[in-house]
Amino acid sequence: MTDSIKLNSSQQQELNRQWEILSRGAVEIIPEDEFKHKLARSIVSGKPIKVKLGLDPSAPDIHVGHTVPLQKLKQFQQLGHIVQLVIGDFTGQVGDPSGKSETRKQLTPEQVKENAQTYVDQLFKVLDYAKTEVSHNSEWLAPLTFSEVIGLASTITVARMLERDDFEKRYHSQQPISVHEFFYPLMQGYDSVALHTDVEIGGTDQKFNLLMGRSLQKEFGQEQQVILTLPLIEGLDGVQKMSKSLNNYIGIDEEPNQIYGKAMSIPDELMVKYYQLVTDLPHEEVSEIIAGLESGSYHPRDAKMKMAYTLVRMYHGVEAAQMAEEHFRTVFQERALPDDIPVIELAQSELENGEIWVIKLLVSLGLVSSNGEGRRMIEQGAVKIDEEKQTDLDANIAVVDDMIVQVGKRKFARIKLV
Repeated sequence: MTDSIKLNSSQQQELNRQWEILSRGAVEIIPEDEFKHKLARSIVSGKPIKVKLGLDPSAPDIHVGHTVPLQKLKQFQQLGHIVQLVIGDFTGQVGDPSGKSETRKQLTPEQVKENAQTYVDQLFKVLDYAKTEVSHNSEWLAPLTFSEVIGLASTITVARMLERDDFEKRYHSQQPISVHEFFYPLMQGYDSVALHTDVEIGGTDQKFNLLMGRSLQKEFGQEQQVILTLPLIEGLDGVQKMSKSLNNYIGIDEEPNQIYGKAMSIPDELMVKYYQLVTDLPHEEVSEIIAGLESGSYHPRDAKMKMAYTLVRMYHGVEAAQMAEEHFRTVFQERALPDDIPVIELAQSELENGEIWVIKLLVSLGLVSSNGEGRRMIEQGAVKIDEEKQTDLDANIAVVDDMIVQVGKRKFARIKLV
């Protein structure tokens, strides 16, 4: 399609440059020729492309997995384009059913509003505020009349909805699907109609919803948006998608030492993916790091420390990153205990003959959230008491004052009996 737009040699070079940057890391661009056409038209006219990302504030905090599309949006902004950030304060009350095996719990307007404000505060740790248009989709979804909603619903069949993998699985396994869940992709698609979006980005799990935007724009006589899907990033367990509910996440608002320490636990095989998708390092530097890892000239530990430093620097600044790195070297590389181990009081009444079950001890000290997590930590060899690794799930621990209990690399408690 770019053949219909005449480019001189410098404009063609700029098109190639933007295409190389913006397509990097994408799983799919649908359709590619339309994306190139939009880029070429933008270069010739000087009019920026409008790139949309919708975010439903289902939880108050943003983790590194959420920043994968944000980093791509930042690239668009650096190339002069405009980001349309849609806070799904209306769709958030429905809940995105993508990838869900059951109906998602609906949030109250108050919960959505509170989460949305926290989201916005954190988003601009990545994005350029001056090049971002923030909207709330309640602005155009709430005023729709019931007649207009029926008209919107008439543009798609139930059979088409059931093409969605998650809906299909739930239908065939006789799991309930509420009618309101069918409206979610329609509402997300209508966001693109309301904003006349040129490009919409999202994770691979959002493909159906993104394509809905193309369909609805066609129904409304608009030029169709291009969709760009990005990979979902695995969490610290190396298996499941990063998620707060699975406790395998790095939150961008966490303390610097927490971010640094968690980043050091990223599985080696995921480092390339993390460097490509969640850091702001230049492409050339990332390529050098990847080449060094592949050739063996760059030690994975050193690459991981650079990753950890970079993530802290991105969200807390250079000074915090330097201090977090120094803390990590002191505590973990030199195997010294931190100076500031919190003192946790433990009631004598919890002991029986001066002893306590090891897992109950971990829960009582607040080092794990449940007996199940305590068992997993011991099975993984992640629990130490006075520097001695605990392996017996049924052990009773003789507790004394100033006993130091450690779970993983970052959680410590010094016991004070009361």
